[in-house]
Amino acid sequence: MKTLKILPLLFLFLLSSCSSVRVYSDFDSRADFTQYKTFAFHKKGIDRVQISELDKKRILHAIDNELTKKGMTKSENPDLLVNIFTKEREQVDVNQFNMGWGYGWGWGWNPYFWGGNTYTTRSTQGTLYIDLIDAKKKELIWQGEAIGTLTENRREKEQQINEFVAKILEQYPPNETKK
Repeated sequence: MKTLKILPLLFLFLLSSCSSVRVYSDFDSRADFTQYKTFAFHKKGIDRVQISELDKKRILHAIDNELTKKGMTKSENPDLLVNIFTKEREQVDVNQFNMGWGYGWGWGWNPYFWGGNTYTTRSTQGTLYIDLIDAKKKELIWQGEAIGTLTENRREKEQQINEFVAKILEQYPPNETKK
């Protein structure tokens, strides 16, 4: 009997721990990532990003925190330049639920049809790109991308930005070695 009470809690915990953020990364396989110890933000590139200044600050602060955790330091003469880019698009989901009983499958008239409902939900899908550029060569060496549903709630937005950035930078430096 106790297991029946614990089961819904376990399910709720598993459901809440699942992240809806999808993350991808790509990198230059010729780059030696061990040489990069310092970073700075690429001001010209970041100034072009068309999001609110507050969101920019949140993103840059989160990147600064994550790179610092990795042992990197900010510098006036950096090894890496950090740039960001964002995209968003509206997503519309239409779900149709028809309920009834009758016989057979296929198209046609059903005299026993009870009715149905159509539900439409709208959300905004956001994508955050983080580019790491070799400061001396001026070449892109690593790019991370996170895609997820955006929120307008300020508290949730800050958590979401931190999650996006943390999940992206989890993949830096790349684990793959040269073949």
